[in-house]
Amino acid sequence: MNDIEAIELRQSRRSYLTFPLEASTIEYFNTLIKEYNKQSGLSIQLIEDGKASFKGFSPAYGLFHGVQSYFAMVGKSSDPHLNEKIGYYGALLVLEATKLGLGTCFVAATYNRDRCKCKVEAGEELICLITVGHVNENKGFKERTIYKMVHRKSKSIEQLYTSEGTVPDWFIQGMKAVQKAPSAMNQQPVQFQYKENIVTANVADASGHLGIDLGIAKLFFEKAAQGKFEFGNDAPFSKM
Repeated sequence: MNDIEAIELRQSRRSYLTFPLEASTIEYFNTLIKEYNKQSGLSIQLIEDGKASFKGFSPAYGLFHGVQSYFAMVGKSSDPHLNEKIGYYGALLVLEATKLGLGTCFVAATYNRDRCKCKVEAGEELICLITVGHVNENKGFKERTIYKMVHRKSKSIEQLYTSEGTVPDWFIQGMKAVQKAPSAMNQQPVQFQYKENIVTANVADASGHLGIDLGIAKLFFEKAAQGKFEFGNDAPFSKM
């Protein structure tokens, strides 16, 4: 499975089967995490036994079931692009998990922080979790019901960007991927611009949780449009 196929297949999953990740999968994820942390300056961690973070916490009650493992997305508070990097590198992990047939979901609030087993050093903060684990191929009734409760109708591609003149096909391919990117409550807050052959993307406040959505959307665009964004609100995209 390639990245584009993973983008097409990926769905946020909240109900997991109660058996752990295989040793080979854990080793693979930890190898990726080591490389991503080196690139980004983040401190992402795979927590293998994370059940406690979703127990005894009323906001999460009923929203998640069977969570065994998750990625703890940790980074330096002083990093001006912290939230965007969390979204970007988290999205990389999500696509790799999807290729392995695993389910994932970004979780920003509905978990018990006090029971998270991750290490948060001085000057660092835990931004969010990404659940990861084995799932049934099809969503059950309860998971479908929760999905309908928290999921808004997706915006059209035309609602996600502005442009001056005709846009190239590679830009449209990138926007099709962005349309499928996860975002909080599926609000899809990231706006792309195509002007004078330059592509940029922005959110209202990249320093907050919207920055996570910015990083995710940029990564999905990169995979389909074949290029690279710089970090930052309104930072440019370079086509390969």
